[in-house]
Amino acid sequence: MMFAVEEINRDGVILPGVTLGYRIHDTCDGYPWALQASLSLSTGDVGTCRLSSSELHVASIKPGAQSVAVLIGPASSTSSRMVSSILSPLSVPIISYLATCPCLSDRSKYPNFFRTIPSDVYQFGAFARLAVHFQWTWIGAVVVNNDYGLLALQVFQEEIKGKGVCLEFIQSIRKDYSDADTRRAAITIQAATARVILIIAGFRYAKLIFMELDKRNVTGRQFLASESWSTNYNVQDGAITRVARGVIGVAIRSANIPGFDRYLQSLNPICRPEDDFLRGFWEKEFGCSLSSPKSTRLCEHLSNMSASFPDKPSAARAPLPLCSGDESLEGLRHIFTDTSQLRRSYNVYVAVYAAAHALRGLLACQDASTAKNSSATCSPSKHINPAELLQQLTKVRVGKLHGDVLQFQGADIPAKYDLVNWQITSKGSLKLAVIGLVDGLDLYLNETDIQWSTGSSQVPTSVCSESCPPGTRVATKKGRPVCCFDCIPCAEGEISNTNEFWSNAGHSACVPRQIDFLSFNETLGATLTAVAVSGTVVTTAVFVVFLFYKHTPVVRANNAELSFLLLVSLKLCFLCSLVFIGRPSVWSCRFQQAAFGISFVLCLSCLLVKTVVVLVAFRSGHSSSKHLMKWFGPCQQRGSVCLFTCIQVTICAVWLSLSPPLPGHEVGHQGSKLTLKCDMASVVGFSLVLGYIGLLACTCLLLAFLARKLPDNFNEAKLITFSMLIFCAVWVAFVPAYISSPGKYTVAVEIFAILASSYGLLLCIFAPKCFIIILRPQKNTKKNLLTR
Repeated sequence: MMFAVEEINRDGVILPGVTLGYRIHDTCDGYPWALQASLSLSTGDVGTCRLSSSELHVASIKPGAQSVAVLIGPASSTSSRMVSSILSPLSVPIISYLATCPCLSDRSKYPNFFRTIPSDVYQFGAFARLAVHFQWTWIGAVVVNNDYGLLALQVFQEEIKGKGVCLEFIQSIRKDYSDADTRRAAITIQAATARVILIIAGFRYAKLIFMELDKRNVTGRQFLASESWSTNYNVQDGAITRVARGVIGVAIRSANIPGFDRYLQSLNPICRPEDDFLRGFWEKEFGCSLSSPKSTRLCEHLSNMSASFPDKPSAARAPLPLCSGDESLEGLRHIFTDTSQLRRSYNVYVAVYAAAHALRGLLACQDASTAKNSSATCSPSKHINPAELLQQLTKVRVGKLHGDVLQFQGADIPAKYDLVNWQITSKGSLKLAVIGLVDGLDLYLNETDIQWSTGSSQVPTSVCSESCPPGTRVATKKGRPVCCFDCIPCAEGEISNTNEFWSNAGHSACVPRQIDFLSFNETLGATLTAVAVSGTVVTTAVFVVFLFYKHTPVVRANNAELSFLLLVSLKLCFLCSLVFIGRPSVWSCRFQQAAFGISFVLCLSCLLVKTVVVLVAFRSGHSSSKHLMKWFGPCQQRGSVCLFTCIQVTICAVWLSLSPPLPGHEVGHQGSKLTLKCDMASVVGFSLVLGYIGLLACTCLLLAFLARKLPDNFNEAKLITFSMLIFCAVWVAFVPAYISSPGKYTVAVEIFAILASSYGLLLCIFAPKCFIIILRPQKNTKKNLLTR
């Protein structure tokens, strides 16, 4: 945090003319001290728990003399919930780098809370997906009895529900890590049949349990590590290598902070006399005392800091030689100076930059042009309101902060984790290797890079019951999880196998199931094909007749252009039924429903417009009808048909892009047959297509019914009424028949409905006209048509 603040101050671009300051308090890993420290930082008072600790949990950042604080921390979820609730009325922003409880994402309860670490929902969801991926159906869990452990276990159990994964045991441990808890957990793991163990606890307990297992010579268990201990060097002790090898853990994603390694190496307690941690570390590593430093020449290259720390009394130490002042951290190999994998540290670094950029958004009002455009979201630097700073944090976006884009989504940032593996080196020690990535709900693994606990390249097996061998079947055990079952012999005349096989007539052997679908070669398919082709030929013949007699009164009196378009749409209706016949494929399943829906809507649109034209034409004597006819000419008629059809095209496009029908199969009532079909993934999409067709049909029927008694020798509304009655009757009967038909007959029912309704429209509307045109040409006169 200190490095980030100094880096921002030196940069001068993010906050020009503003110097950030900070205070760091130690919460001593206690809730009361966390609250006291937070209130102290928010109000400006100084307080400390007066206990030694190497962790700095809570910090505040303040712009110059302006007393507006941003808290970086606390580290624990419980402390964060408490502090956020207390400081929420004051609108003090809190950015935690380690609080992972999913509950903290609730903006209604914690509106001032942010974090730079993902919620546990993603971490323990990743463990569930790992179990499913590697087919570990039998798992044990050791859980610390606090908010972190219990909430994490709840998330894990919800994720594995319904996925065939079961927990053999849940061993709860107390937060104080007692020896009794350690022994009890080790005994449980040793006695369990599960070979994959999930440990949700701190690093201290993980190490204690490994040491206890090592004493009992328990090896070959595949441990899954939560982020609280998966990367902790204190656990990776050579004494527990046999037990801990192969650990797979979810870890905070590592990142690089340019210049941080040089910053650490340049630290010197001579230049930072108020830094108790650095002082103790220095004396321990170099074995010398800093009570009377002899040299301050190393301070010259370091910039002055605007930091203020409370003084702490030094503990009594054994006499040590005085430090010479020539000691340096450069070249020192220590975990403190190792910046190869910055995880929690990077979260703190990101939190500081988020606060700085939020402050920058407010201070932008100093620029008159900026203030003019964003006066509602920023304030002058001398009057910064904590609520405004909190609001600015919700909108902050830092592009490419050392490779990452920082933007809060509510309280959270996008969830990303490393998947790590504890591997044995050639020297026999444990090293940390990154083997994959968790990106939100997605899991990416390099399985070839994993070193398993068994020492083998084979994925460990952890199941309650082995898969049943041929000749037996699964029988559930009463009172046991679904993962545990017995394998009992198959009944007489039956054998176990996959769905692709069925027993022969004598029940003596397996034979392949017969693949069944509506094909062109079988009688039913050939008959439907012949009927569809016949309908296409008849429609084409009617089209030719109308084209040849297009100047006659019968053709002209009934809107010749719409009649030709109606014949084209009927031809498409007949042809689309052929797509339903044959072996289902990805494209046939998608095309058949779309072709059916669009063809019939085009047909019904033509009929609807023709009906409206009839209604208007027979009332042409009224002045209002003449005015209406003026605004419903040929261009408007074509536009209406196009509009109605485009609506169906849109419905089909959305349906097929989101959840299209796909090829599938089912074992019907005849077990020897495997019926291939198009699975309707979205019933809603199919219902919308049919519903829109039904809406147009009902509207057309109603209008035609109203115009059926208009006086004329040849009233087309009567023909449309009869055709719509047949159309509606066919499709009303279609619904129950479609639902109740088995196997390939479901497809046959839909084809029959398409053909029946198409023939009904063709015969009812065009047969009387063709009869007059061909057999009664003497009636094909204008005088005869206008006779009342």
